[in-house]
Amino acid sequence: MSMSESAEEHEPVRIPDHDLDDLVSTVSGLVAETRRQGETLARLTDEQPSPPDDEAGGPGPGAGTTPSSGSGPAEGSSVFILAMAGQAYAEELAALKVWVEDLLLPVYGREITSTRPWCAQWSEHPEAVARLHALWLAWQQFTDAEAGLAGPSLWHRDHLDPGLMQLRAPDGPFSACTTRPSRPNHRLLAAPDLAEYEVAT
Repeated sequence: MSMSESAEEHEPVRIPDHDLDDLVSTVSGLVAETRRQGETLARLTDEQPSPPDDEAGGPGPGAGTTPSSGSGPAEGSSVFILAMAGQAYAEELAALKVWVEDLLLPVYGREITSTRPWCAQWSEHPEAVARLHALWLAWQQFTDAEAGLAGPSLWHRDHLDPGLMQLRAPDGPFSACTTRPSRPNHRLLAAPDLAEYEVAT
């Protein structure tokens, strides 16, 4: 092997300037996606005990519904927000708010009317939190590359459309809330009093 051939083998790879921007963009995207997946994995596998209720802002609506009281779902436990309590519930709700306010509402919010109410304080409605969280979990699954090309379409058909119909129905969780944008309103509907339905023995 001649000296010139040896030098050619160790020449650095040169990438044309017009391709360099695409490569940087691709690598940046992969780094961001890896970071996001790492944060999700850490949230799902974190088994540190949560702080007492008075430090974490109180238990979530699902407090006491699962044997695990860790700050994240333990192995084999539910990833559903109503199964969380304390700090885990607060963190999951904060992440859900970002998705609802930055993606769901700007794209799918539509106009507020008497037949399609909405509540700006949706996070105070347990049913709304549950339904929106379920939509978000399904969105994460069906927009993942592993869901295939039809994943987003299935999410719209099987999750988003029926979910929004229930949330924004005239008799849904927001039925006592805003029905006209010029008149904001927020009211929690009372849950049924089960004592009224008990049969006297």
